Order: sequence, then structure tokens, then C-alpha cells
Amino acid sequence: MNVVFDLGAVLFAWEPTRLVQTHLAPHAPTEAAAAALGRALFHHDDWTSFDCGTRTLDDAIARMSARLALPAEALHTMLEGLGERLEPIGVTVGMLEELISHRDAGHPLRLYYLSNMPAPYARAIERRHAFMRRFDGGVFSGDVKFLKPEREIYEVLAMRHGLDPEQTVFIDDSAANVEMARAFGWHAIHCTAPATLPSQLQRYLPVNTTLSVSNPRLRA
Repeated sequence: MNVVFDLGAVLFAWEPTRLVQTHLAPHAPTEAAAAALGRALFHHDDWTSFDCGTRTLDDAIARMSARLALPAEALHTMLEGLGERLEPIGVTVGMLEELISHRDAGHPLRLYYLSNMPAPYARAIERRHAFMRRFDGGVFSGDVKFLKPEREIYEVLAMRHGLDPEQTVFIDDSAANVEMARAFGWHAIHCTAPATLPSQLQRYLPVNTTLSVSNPRLRA
């Protein structure tokens, strides 16, 4: 079985509303306003072009600043080096570590990632987090110039690693990304609460591959 992980909001905390509240509070005085500003920032071509490697961060910030009347300095503080500040989600990284142990013990498991992430942030998490080097492979949008839910980014991962669709389960917090994975022929889990993911994933795993569904332990 191939297990394919999204990273943001699955293995790493990704909370745009909190980012806005921390760095742009004068422009978003309420939580609802912060959530709306987060959507305006990150669900727009200004950001997604940076995400898939066709726009620099400086260009993205200049465009965001002009479009939303936001101070460029605050945007730089929020976004420059953000990959260095992305923190793992303990319950799901603990689950990943269990899967790695099963794989290394000879279970028929392969572990991959498929992430919309700008190349600078990708390099940072590869460097900072040892578990990123334990995957069997993966694809970042910033490296291949495609974004989920574009079909092509799923094809890149599948072709690189010869993934059998019937033996592949994909995990993502985005409903649109999950729908495309299913259209591509993969099984898929819509991860809306990381704590429930071990029990959701268990049904897809090979016989005798068990997960600690209550409280997976984060190992160094």
C-alpha cells in the first residue's frame, strides 16, 4: 500500500488566520476579518504563483501589498523564512513514524508526500525535520510548476514511483485535492481533524499493520 501525505495542515501546522492575527492585526481586528484576509492572501494567483515556482516571493509580496493595501514590510516579516517556522503536528507525525517503523520492518508499505509548497519553504523543512528524509519519495509544487488539484501534479508522483492507483491512499485537508485524487483513481481521506487520522487510515493498511489510534507518540 502506498500512503501519500499532504503536508500543510496534515503533518505541519498551517494556520493562515493566526498568521494574519500575528502579523497584520491592525488590518484584521476580528477573527472573521483575519480569516477573510487570509483567504484573500493565499487563495489568489499572487500567492499560488509563488507556490508553484513561477513568481518570486518579492514579486508576490509587491502584488499582495498593492492589491490589498497592506504594508510590504509586514508581509515580508510574515512570509520570509516561513518554512523555518512551520511546526510539526505531533499526532500525525507520530503516526508517520509508526508507518516508517512498519515499512522498515518489512511490511508492504511505501510512504510519499504531495504538497503545494514553495521551493524555499520545502528546502527548509527538508533540512530541519529528519522525518522528511524518511519518505520513499515526494513532490513539491514549487519544484514541478504544478499545483494541486491540477491533475498533472498527481501524475508526476504516480509516474516517478510507479504507483498502482488501487494500492494508493491519499491524505489531504482540502476537499478539492481529495476529489481530484479520487478522480485519478486513488483512495483518499479528507483530513479535517488530525487526531482522527490514524483511525481513518487504519482501514486501508495491510493486514497486521496496526496504528496507535489513541495517542501516537512523536519520536525524535
